[in-house]
Order: sequence, then structure tokens, then C-alpha cells
Amino acid sequence: MNAKRRRRVVAVAIVVLGVGIATALALRAFQENLLFFFSPSEVLAGKAPSGREFRLGGLVERGSVVREADGLTVRFRVTDLGQTLNVHYRGILPDLFREGQGVVTRGRLNDAGAFVASEVLAKHDENYMPPEVAGSLKTAQSNTPRPAP
Repeated sequence: MNAKRRRRVVAVAIVVLGVGIATALALRAFQENLLFFFSPSEVLAGKAPSGREFRLGGLVERGSVVREADGLTVRFRVTDLGQTLNVHYRGILPDLFREGQGVVTRGRLNDAGAFVASEVLAKHDENYMPPEVAGSLKTAQSNTPRPAP
């Protein structure tokens, strides 16, 4: 093999190695930033990751919103009409946040089994509901036993 050909092989090997390393780093960053969505029923069934952030969605249960004296801490319950999960949030809630409305929260479970939210998102109009929330509500409604007539 002559010197010119050897330089080309080394250059191609370096480019391939660089692309491989860049791809591995990009995939790792993507995996670390991936947030899965769960309904309260799935969280209480143990499907949510422990010790890792995820999104929780459902409806804010009527009569469950309790605001603390500091004005920033709020406790409420999120339901998918099948199960209910307590949520703790410290921060400013969106203007559209209210009982009976759809909500998606981001956070993690604490040791007591409550969801500690770092972000709360509320639906923006009466017709919109995040697809994940709508799907989990539909699933919970179909699994809820109906009273006998």
C-alpha cells in the first residue's frame, strides 16, 4: 500500500469513528431527555419509572385544589376517572388551571407516593385535550364497571 492510499484509509477511518461517536452521544442525550407519559392508573399500577422524571396527565379532580398560605404551594389530585393521584406543586400555575380541566404535569414520585410536579400545563381552550390525556381517560372509562340498572 502506498503512502497516498494509507492517508486516505486513515482519513476515512477517522471520519467514520467521529460520526460513530457523535451518533452515540446524540442517542445518549436523547434517551436521558425522554419523558414518558402516564395516567394515574398506570402510575398506581407501578408502570411509571421510580426515581426518574415523567409526565402525568388527567383531569384536576373537583374540590381537590388546596393552596398553601405562602401563595405558591398548591396541592391537588389528578384523575383519569379510574384512579386518582395526589400532586404537589410549588410555583405559579397557568391562568387556565382549574378544577375539572385537563392538565399535564412533569415531575417525579416522592417516597410517600405523591407526585411532585416541576411544571404544570393546562389545556388552552374548551375543545383541546392532549392526545395522551384523552386516550387515558377513554381507557379508564372503558375499564370502569357500570352500575347495574
